[in-house]
Amino acid sequence: MFTKKLALMGFAAVLFAGGAMAQDVMAPKKLINPGKLTYGTAATFAPFEYTENGKLVGFDIELGEMLAEKMGLETAPLNMEFKGLIPALQGTRIDIINSAMYINEERAKQVEFVPYLKIGNEIIVKAGNPHGIKSRADVCGRTIAVTLGGIQESYAREDATRCEGEGKPTVTVLTFPTAQDSALAVRVDRADIFYNSTPGAVKQLSELPGIYELAGETFESNTRIGIALRKDDMDGKRAIEEALAALVADGSYDALIERYNLPKSVALLSQ
Repeated sequence: MFTKKLALMGFAAVLFAGGAMAQDVMAPKKLINPGKLTYGTAATFAPFEYTENGKLVGFDIELGEMLAEKMGLETAPLNMEFKGLIPALQGTRIDIINSAMYINEERAKQVEFVPYLKIGNEIIVKAGNPHGIKSRADVCGRTIAVTLGGIQESYAREDATRCEGEGKPTVTVLTFPTAQDSALAVRVDRADIFYNSTPGAVKQLSELPGIYELAGETFESNTRIGIALRKDDMDGKRAIEEALAALVADGSYDALIERYNLPKSVALLSQ
C-alpha cells in the first residue's frame, strides 16, 4: 500500500571488468582499525538506522555488516549526531558514513559518494488533516517539523523562501535531533506538518495507525542516498563499489530489501 509510493532505484555501484566475486572483494588498504570497517551513523532515521533495546538496527546497519563481510572485515559502528558525521569522516575517525545520507551539491563537494538508493519524501500530518494540507503549495503560514541537518530541512526552508516570494505568510521551520521528535511535535500540536522520507513514513504510519496520515503526493522522488567516503579515498570507494556489486550478484541485496518490505532494486546504475 504505502510501499507503492517508494521510489527506490537501486545501486550506483560500478561493475568492474570481470565483475566482483562475492568471495573475493579486496578490503581497503588503509583502515582506521585494522580488520574492521569503522563507520559513522546517526541512528535516528528508521527504518534505515535506529536503536531498539539499546542495539543499532535497521536497513543500513544490516547493509554495513554485509558489506564488511564481503571484504572479510568486522564492523565497528559509531553512533553520533548527524551533523558530526562529515567532520568525523574528514578527521579520519571513521572509514565511511553509513547513515542514509542524502546526496546534495554541498555534501558532494566535501565527500565522495557511492549512491545505493533513490527515495521520495512525504508530507505527514495529524490524522484527519485538520489544516487541509494537500501539497507543499498549502504549507505557507504553517509550522513544519524536520530533522536537523536532513534534506527535509532544506525542503522546508525552500518552502519558506517560496512563500515569502509569493507574498504569503512564511513557513516556520522547527528542527529536532531525531525524526521521532519531529513526529511527536505534530502529535502534540507544536507543529502542523512533518517532512519525512517515504520509507520512514511507511514505518511511522504502520507502527502508529490512526495517529498520522499522508497529505498529498510523494515529492522529490529522485532523492539519492549513499555511502560517503573521504575525497582522497579512491581505494575505499573501489572496495565499497565491488562489495555492493557482489551483494547484488548473489541476491543478498534483494533479500535485504524484502526483509524491510521495500521494492526490489530496479537495476544497477552505471553512471
